[in-house]
Amino acid sequence: MEINHNWLKIAELSRFIEDKGEVSLSETAKEKINRCRTYLDQKLAQSSQPIYGINTGFGSLCNTKIDSNQLEQLQENLVMSHACGTGEELPSEIVKIMLLLKAKGLAQGYSAAKVETVERLLTFYNKDIIPVVYMQGSLGASGDLAPLAHLSLPLLGKGEVYYKGTKMPALEALQTEGLEPLKLSSKEGLALLNGTQFMSSIGVWMIIQMRKMAFFSEKVAAMSLDAFDGRIEPFDALIHKVRPHNGQYITAMNIRRFLSGSEIVNQPKKHVQDPYSFRCIPQVVGACRDAVDYVEKVLETEINSVTDNPTVFPDEDKIISGGNFHGQPLAMAFDYLALAVAEMGNIAERRVYKLISGQRELPPFLVAHPGLNSGFMIPQYTAASIVSQNKQLATPCSVDTIDSSNGQEDHVSMGANAATRLLRMFDNLKRLVAIELLNAAQALEFRKPLQSSQEIEKLKADFRKEVPYVENDVEMHHLIQKSIRFVENEYSQMPYGIEVE
Repeated sequence: MEINHNWLKIAELSRFIEDKGEVSLSETAKEKINRCRTYLDQKLAQSSQPIYGINTGFGSLCNTKIDSNQLEQLQENLVMSHACGTGEELPSEIVKIMLLLKAKGLAQGYSAAKVETVERLLTFYNKDIIPVVYMQGSLGASGDLAPLAHLSLPLLGKGEVYYKGTKMPALEALQTEGLEPLKLSSKEGLALLNGTQFMSSIGVWMIIQMRKMAFFSEKVAAMSLDAFDGRIEPFDALIHKVRPHNGQYITAMNIRRFLSGSEIVNQPKKHVQDPYSFRCIPQVVGACRDAVDYVEKVLETEINSVTDNPTVFPDEDKIISGGNFHGQPLAMAFDYLALAVAEMGNIAERRVYKLISGQRELPPFLVAHPGLNSGFMIPQYTAASIVSQNKQLATPCSVDTIDSSNGQEDHVSMGANAATRLLRMFDNLKRLVAIELLNAAQALEFRKPLQSSQEIEKLKADFRKEVPYVENDVEMHHLIQKSIRFVENEYSQMPYGIEVE
C-alpha cells in the first residue's frame, strides 16, 4: 500500500493489516513533503522571527526564543522530555497502526518533516520494529504527546522496541537492521509528537473489532432466542422497514437468517410475547451498529487530516499555530462508542438472566438436578459484575478537563482516556458474549430432540469441541475461560465490515 493523499478508509486499512502487506511512500507524497521542508528551511534562513515550536520553547515556554544553532537539540530534547508514559503497554498491533497513521499525517505535506523521517516510520512498520508505547500519559489535547514521544524515541535510537518478538533497546534493533539513528531538523520533533494518532489508532482498532463482534454477538443472541423458545415475528422485515434505522434492519435480518430452518423457532408457541432482551435485539444491537457507523466516519476524517502544530502552508507563505491536535472530536465520538460497547454487553447479560430463570420448560439454572447442583447460577453473577463495570466505564470522558502547562493548555479533551477505556470495555464485552454462549448452548440441549437451524447447530457443535455440556457441578471458571477463547477465535476470523452473509 502506498501512503499518499487519497482518502484512506478503515475498511481498506483493515484488509491491508490482515494481508500483512508492506507500505511505502508515494512519489507525490515525497514531493509535497520536500516542498514543505524546503519552504521552512528557507524561512528560517531569511528571518529570525519567532515561530512557535520551531525556534521557541513549547507550551507555556512559547515565548522563549531558541538560538538557531540549538534547533536540532531542541527537537531531540522535546522527544526525550515528553516520553513520560506509564501503565500497561499498548498492544503491538495497535502500535503498528500508530506508525502507519503518523506517517499518513506527515505525508500530507503540511508538517515540514523530512522524507527520511516519514520513511523511517514506514521502515519500522515493514520490519516489525514496534516501539514500546504506554497506555497512560496523554490528555488528548496537544496531541498525544507522551505516547507519540515513546513512538518516536526509537527513531533516534532511544527507548525500547519489540523486534522479532523480543523486547530490547531500540538502538540494538536499529544496528541489527543496519539503520542509523535519525537526527531531527527544526520542527520535526513537534511534528512527531503533536497529533492524535494514539487515540486514532485505538479507535480504528475498536471499529474493526466492533464490526466483527456485532455480527458474532447476533449469532449468539439467535442461539439464546431459540434456546428460550422465542418468537421470530419481531424480526419480520415489515416492522423494520417502517422504522428504517439501518443497523436495526441489518440485525433483524441476521437473526432471521441465523434461525432459518429451526424446528424450535417454527413450533407453535404458548406465549404471545418475549421479554425485551429478546424481542428488541434489533432495536438495541442495531443502534449499536449505527453508533459504530458514526464513529467510523469521524475516525476516517481524523486519519486523513493534519493534526500536528504549527501547520505549514508553503503555497500561502503561512505558518499557523492553531489547535488541530485537540482531540475533542474523537473524545466525544469515543464516548458514544463506549455506550454501544456497554449496551451490547448489557442486553446479552439480560438474556443470560432469563435463560437461567426456570421459565419455558427450562430447568432452574440450566441443570437437570437443581438444588444439589447450583449449575449456571453464578456465571450470571460474573456477567452482572462485568456489565456494571462497563456501565461505570461508559461515563463520559469528554466532559472532563484539567489545567496543564501553566494554564496555557487550559482545556483538554481526555480523548486518550476515552480511547484506552474502550480497550478494557471491549475485553469485558468478549467475556459477556462468551458467558451468554456458554448458557445458550447449555439451554439448547434441553430442547432436544428438536433441532435449531443448521447454522446454530454448527456453532453449538464447534463450541462443544471446546466446552462440554454440564451434567453436574464443575469449576465454572475453566469453562468460562474456554468459552472466552472460543469467542476470540471465532469473531476475530470474520471479515471486516460483515453485515449479512
